[in-house]
Amino acid sequence: MTYDADRLRASASDHLWMHFSRQSTLPEVPIITRGEGHHIWDAEGRKYIDGLAGLFVVNAGHGRRRLAEAAAKQAEELAFFPLWSYAHPAAIELAERLAGYAPGDLNRVFFSSGGGEAVETAFKLAKHYWKTQGKPGKHKVISRSIAYHGTTQGALAVTGIPAMKAMFEPVTPGGLRVPNTNFYRAAEMGAPSDDLEAFGRWAADRIEEAILFEGADTVAAVFLEPVQNSGGCFPPPPGYFARVREICDRHDVLLVSDEVICAFGRLGSMFACDRLGYVPDMITCAKAMTSGYAPIGATIISDRIHEPFASGDAMFPHGYTFGGHPVSAAVALENLDLFEEEGLNEHVVQNSPLFRAELETLLDLPIVGDVRGEGYFFGIELVKDKSTKETFDDEESERLLRGFLSPALYEAGLYCRADDRGDPVIQLAPPLTIGPAEFREIGSILRGVLGEAAARL
Repeated sequence: MTYDADRLRASASDHLWMHFSRQSTLPEVPIITRGEGHHIWDAEGRKYIDGLAGLFVVNAGHGRRRLAEAAAKQAEELAFFPLWSYAHPAAIELAERLAGYAPGDLNRVFFSSGGGEAVETAFKLAKHYWKTQGKPGKHKVISRSIAYHGTTQGALAVTGIPAMKAMFEPVTPGGLRVPNTNFYRAAEMGAPSDDLEAFGRWAADRIEEAILFEGADTVAAVFLEPVQNSGGCFPPPPGYFARVREICDRHDVLLVSDEVICAFGRLGSMFACDRLGYVPDMITCAKAMTSGYAPIGATIISDRIHEPFASGDAMFPHGYTFGGHPVSAAVALENLDLFEEEGLNEHVVQNSPLFRAELETLLDLPIVGDVRGEGYFFGIELVKDKSTKETFDDEESERLLRGFLSPALYEAGLYCRADDRGDPVIQLAPPLTIGPAEFREIGSILRGVLGEAAARL
């Protein structure tokens, strides 16, 4: 199909309000019209590597006909019906499938439309659960510095990025922050900087410190991503989650594994907590459950938390019109079939070390301070001075990321994320289908653009 890019941009300027975007940029905004495998095309016909899987979403790759056909088949049979006092086969089968993948006794699935709603559900359910246990004061939630957990009023209380809250204060009260697991910046946090396991113990112990300071009888839950996205892919140190689990159990606090990004193959397993060896009380997930071919989210809940609602007239007064939508559920089932048939999780586990090695070759550039991540989920932290780890100030970051890197990477044929919600980073989370040849292509583009950026400093 041929598109009139100028007309589309003019129309967008008049009518489209983009998400997390400066509306002043609409006259120049790229318009993406097609995807196939790990490539996307814009309205002018130019081709790019999708280095972010859309938005950590299109894990199975673009252009999967069987996923489109699954959606069409379900829409023809039953396009919509709510899960409010009724059920339909696709939601039932998907709930069973997700419970089968989840570790421990996480057997109950509450569907939503996306990840923010899944977090909102977990937050509300944690508070409701403790009221059923005669502990109504447990309403506070702990999350990590710079962590992103959604933008609804409730999820904003969990999100640890002050700039995202400032215009919407007061948000739901009770959100508390602890240090994240950025080992590269450990010394700046006053943490052990020469021993990764010691740093992990230190970071986990800050959670216990916060619980004790606030009073365990006031803390409902701890929300953690397996690998923290915002700030640039902070992986957990060895032993970190085992210690957090012990702390939560000791103080009667729920542990929520926010896997909106990390679930469904991003780290090489259906659920990252399973791969990392911990069992939370709830898992939130969305994005790659359908590889983006239809919107869906879910909160997967342990039998223990479900028990107070399992009999009598007890009810969790919460829900979404499109939660567990028949078409989305059918697409998710087909997508998960595809994952298993093609061994995408195994593919990630096998190839992740090669991806890391390719990115680590960039450490010889003076602007590249750190390369970190897991699976097919990596961040490259950029610095002014490698010896001191000096970062960029706000004005410098603006010029570097939005003034140069974002347009230069795109022009060079790579769509990815240049972000400064913490220190400046480039994030990569491509479709799970790519391999060594694509790693080299991505590395070559990054080397050229980052080399030019370093020369401009």
